[in-house]
Amino acid sequence: MTEPQRHQADRATSGRLSLDTRAARNLATTTKTPPQMQRISPRWLLRMLPWVQTSAGTYRVNRRLTYALGDGLVTCANTGDIVRVVPAELRELALLRDFDDETVLSALADRFVRRDHEPGDVLASAGQPAEELLLIAHGKVNTLGTGEYGDEVVLDVLADGRYVGERALVGAADTWDITVRAVTPCIVLALSRQAFAELSDQSEALRAHLDRLRDRPRPARNKYGEAAVEIAAGHAGEVDLPGTFVDYELTPREYELSVAQTILRVHTRVTDLYSHPMDQLEQQLRLVIEELREEQEHEMVNNRDFGLLHNADLRQRIQTRGGPPTPGDLDELLARRRKSRFFLAHPRTIAAFGRECSRLGVAPEVADVHGTRVTAWRGVPLLPCDKIPISERGTSSILVLRTGEDDQGVVGLHQTGIPDEYEPGLNVRFMGISPKAITSYLVSTYYSVAVLTPDALGVLEHVEVGR
Repeated sequence: MTEPQRHQADRATSGRLSLDTRAARNLATTTKTPPQMQRISPRWLLRMLPWVQTSAGTYRVNRRLTYALGDGLVTCANTGDIVRVVPAELRELALLRDFDDETVLSALADRFVRRDHEPGDVLASAGQPAEELLLIAHGKVNTLGTGEYGDEVVLDVLADGRYVGERALVGAADTWDITVRAVTPCIVLALSRQAFAELSDQSEALRAHLDRLRDRPRPARNKYGEAAVEIAAGHAGEVDLPGTFVDYELTPREYELSVAQTILRVHTRVTDLYSHPMDQLEQQLRLVIEELREEQEHEMVNNRDFGLLHNADLRQRIQTRGGPPTPGDLDELLARRRKSRFFLAHPRTIAAFGRECSRLGVAPEVADVHGTRVTAWRGVPLLPCDKIPISERGTSSILVLRTGEDDQGVVGLHQTGIPDEYEPGLNVRFMGISPKAITSYLVSTYYSVAVLTPDALGVLEHVEVGR
């Protein structure tokens, strides 16, 4: 049977009286979607931050002068199982802040003794003799005291690089006024008063430094560590008013705009012949820009130079009380700042918070943010951000931000009005056509993020998301 005869027989046996749809769609134009992309996320950080025009490409944050030097943490290093204090980091101790004799600092680092503790071990007990400095090289401990009603309360949570008992080195404290208890497995480096005194006897430079420190008048400061401003209040009559001035940091932090770039290549044949009904160049640009914006948000969270996770003040980094994120942990974050605008957390962390609320019988709130209903706590939205990493141990972080220049908060930085601008702070520049008829476009976005005052950003660290 020939092909026409077979087609006529099939049509007769099927009983169809009209054109088959399989044949008809050969002459029809399909209804199609624009190219889809799975990586696109809500990018709440980019949407919620107020953006500041940075015309010079650099944003300087001027602050009042503070007497708190360094980051407050004493860094330790390890080679295999050997853990040692980095000698230069001992200048983080108030006793050694201006001491610059590297030989003495190295000798002092050698006098630290390692101790390993398990969860529940007591490192120091209230009322017992205080004769050593305890440095938390790795792990987490609670400092405990007695509450108003006689019960035991957690005063603070200390983690890597924190220390207690500094005054014991110079005999300023005879007994511990707190109890220190390990929460996780800990490596603690201890420096005894006796070892410190022996080195002081051997080093004339250290003795002279301690004598100067003892005789130096303590500068007045407020509770934030800023130089105090003398003010008279509540007086009557003709009294002499104090003279004062507000001092500034001599070397303020400067944020330079960072950049994310790529080169988009499109063959001229594609744009010439296949741009109907959808413009091929426009769709290519749209997806490339989405990728750049995703990378921009990732850098604003994780970049070691300006990212939020690495630029939070260490006094604004707190630890969870028990591992998973609880309402009490979020309350602790909120209590450390005013006008908190939003939390930022990984979606799995938000789910862990929801489980803790259910366990405690507490119902989290719901807030409407830009037309989207999201989880909230104390009226502060808890926004998802998958750029916040989750460690191999299943822990993550929760950020809380106060935003805006007027509130001395966190601000995004960009520059608008740049040449060939396609979106605010993003431009697309034609780079030419290659001998292979490939058109190239340089796509660039410029950005950064600045924390104006330390309390504008807080971080809840070591949050367990899998329990």
